[in-house]
Order: sequence, then C-alpha cells, then structure tokens
Amino acid sequence: MTANRFLPLAALGSSLALPIAVHAHHSPAMFDGSKQLTLTGTVREFQWTNPHSYIQLVVEPDDGPEQEWSLEMGANVYLYNLGWRPSTVKAGDTLTVTVIPLRNGKPGGLLVEARTADGKALGGSP
Repeated sequence: MTANRFLPLAALGSSLALPIAVHAHHSPAMFDGSKQLTLTGTVREFQWTNPHSYIQLVVEPDDGPEQEWSLEMGANVYLYNLGWRPSTVKAGDTLTVTVIPLRNGKPGGLLVEARTADGKALGGSP
C-alpha cells in the first residue's frame, strides 16, 4: 500500500526530468556561438535522420578550392514543425545558409536558416 502512494510522485518526477535528459544529449560547445557565416552552395545530400538531420553542402569559396560543409540541424519533429519534409531539398539544389561554424575551423556547423533558390526561408535549429 505504501508503494502505491509514492508511485504518482515518482511518475511526476520522472516526467519533469525527461525533457532535460532529451535536450542534453550532447553539448553545443563544438559550435562557435559568437560567429555566424552565410554560405551559398549546392546540396550534395540531405539526411533526414534521428536524432539530427544533416545537409551536406558543397561550397565554392572565392579564395580556394570547393569545400563540403556538414550542417547539423534539429530533430525531425522540430524541423517538421518549421516546414521541413524529407523532400524539402534534394541533391543538386542551391541553398544559401546561415550557420554557426565549428570552433575547430573545419567546414561544418549548426544550421540557423536555409533559403532555397526561390527565396523560401526555413529555420534549422532551436
């Protein structure tokens, strides 16, 4: 009988802790939050996956050889609510993106926003 009295309290405690655990699956420390870059490139691949989706974007900078950027996005449910679908972008599409770059200087980052060639804006990460 005593265990039954504490079951609702345990359930409440667990439900309050769950959002913290889900949100904390990795640190954003690898991204340099003090910077944002705007890049235009061609989609090599759009990966609609869990826990994060990714865009592989080939960028041709004015001052060097082309680079492939790996852009991390939010969870699928979050992206879906922002208007993304598995078919939103495909290989060969041109995108202009705003990203928070990696701290280590490698070509990658956290997608903040993407704009399609026709000007449609899509958010990318919380």
